[in-house]
Amino acid sequence: MTHIAGTHDVATVDAMHALGIEFGQTLKAGDLVVMTGPLGAGKTTLTRGIAEGLGVRGPVQSPTFVIARTHPSLVGGVPLVHVDAYRLGSAMELDDLDIDFDGSVVIVEWGRGMVDGLAEQWWDIEIARPVGVDDNVAVEDLDGDAARIVTITRQL
Repeated sequence: MTHIAGTHDVATVDAMHALGIEFGQTLKAGDLVVMTGPLGAGKTTLTRGIAEGLGVRGPVQSPTFVIARTHPSLVGGVPLVHVDAYRLGSAMELDDLDIDFDGSVVIVEWGRGMVDGLAEQWWDIEIARPVGVDDNVAVEDLDGDAARIVTITRQL
């Protein structure tokens, strides 16, 4: 899966979703993905694509208020656990959620710095707006088409 690692210029919501599908088709049980990016960067859109690539039941929504949501497989594969760690204070609180890290694909939004003790390796995804793009985008425009830079790296 080394071709997915690296920097991707993503210009549209559909392109973000397609990148997620491609990435999701390569993930397997035990894979942990940590996503970081500002509000409206496309973390949930990318996760929806990953979910489609895995063949899990949707709809995939941001788990902000429930913290973690499990999406079972529709194709006999592994489930997807989608976590929003924004309101968690520590890795211990993430561990307390009793997530099956070995038997699932786990995506943790806002999880940077919280997974070091939970897994030996993981995928780190940083979603950013290109330099010079206004970060003061109106709230209603956050989920629309806009240039993004998606950097995918393997952390060991």
